[in-house]
Amino acid sequence: MRQLVLSLALSLVASAAPGFEIEELVQFPAENETAELRVISTADTELFAPFILEFQQANPGISVAYHVVSTTELMIALAEEGESFDLAISSAMDLQVKLANDGLARLYQSVQTAALPPWARWHGQVFAFTQEPATMVLSRAAFEGLPLPRTRQELITVLRDNPDRFAGRIGTYDVRVSGLGYLFATQDGRTSETFWRLAEVMGSLQTRLYCCSGAMIEDVASGEIAVAYNVLGSYAQARADLHDAIHIIAPQDFTTVMLRTVLIPETATLPDQAGAFIDHLIQTSWLRPDNGFAFPGITGEGLSGNAGLRPIALGPGLLVYLDRLKRQQFLREWEAAMVQAE
Repeated sequence: MRQLVLSLALSLVASAAPGFEIEELVQFPAENETAELRVISTADTELFAPFILEFQQANPGISVAYHVVSTTELMIALAEEGESFDLAISSAMDLQVKLANDGLARLYQSVQTAALPPWARWHGQVFAFTQEPATMVLSRAAFEGLPLPRTRQELITVLRDNPDRFAGRIGTYDVRVSGLGYLFATQDGRTSETFWRLAEVMGSLQTRLYCCSGAMIEDVASGEIAVAYNVLGSYAQARADLHDAIHIIAPQDFTTVMLRTVLIPETATLPDQAGAFIDHLIQTSWLRPDNGFAFPGITGEGLSGNAGLRPIALGPGLLVYLDRLKRQQFLREWEAAMVQAE
């Protein structure tokens, strides 16, 4: 495999002094470079790299500068700073739809995008290429001798019955700063009142708040926490080295499923090459859903065959909780339940 050139963002982009925070910048060089795609993405490099490397096999002259950011920082980069990127890849479907709705995404049409079902594309600008469930990740050691909770209500029961075991040892997203966390929480809240009862129980046990799935998974595996709620199942499944220490559970009452999406920002300088990359993602994920990559592809039947799955619809409904007043109200209710000690 081609060696990746990895550098800290501070050393590589100091001269550009962006107003948004870059977590990691990885260069995927081409020997006879004809173009360089600038990609801004919320997906961890290690998990997304196989898509890039396969694309470069078919397009050997294209190098890729892969910028890893949070969902919030991606919005700052494109919506506030007007930074130039050729592709934007995000787990926060609602924020991607907002970028398109605000005129910050280019139209792209191809044979591949036209073949997508309506629920996997938005106005020829936002395209889905994965389906990833929100799961509960549990410490095997912490749950020794206890029944494994398979639903939110069962999780409520085990937490209430064992406060000494779980106090200070529960983790979830800080939805005030995590775009994906906010998306999952709002979807949970609109699906079932059980979410709010769970939030109150978690808040009473001094739940720890995180930026991202990876950190939660690591802390569950190490024993730092015992429960991580609404963790991306794709990230947990990818950590095969930790499976002896964790349980990964898709809640049986309902499992929220996110579609990871890609768009071409209005600021793109290489829209044709960006379009080719989108076609590659669609072909890889839709035609080869068992491709062996960390991110699960999408089957032609979608998710209609499993009544327990609740896929988030890609459409204008995602903009409801991005309304300023709606967001403020939701965050007040969430803080009252989840952040009781502040």
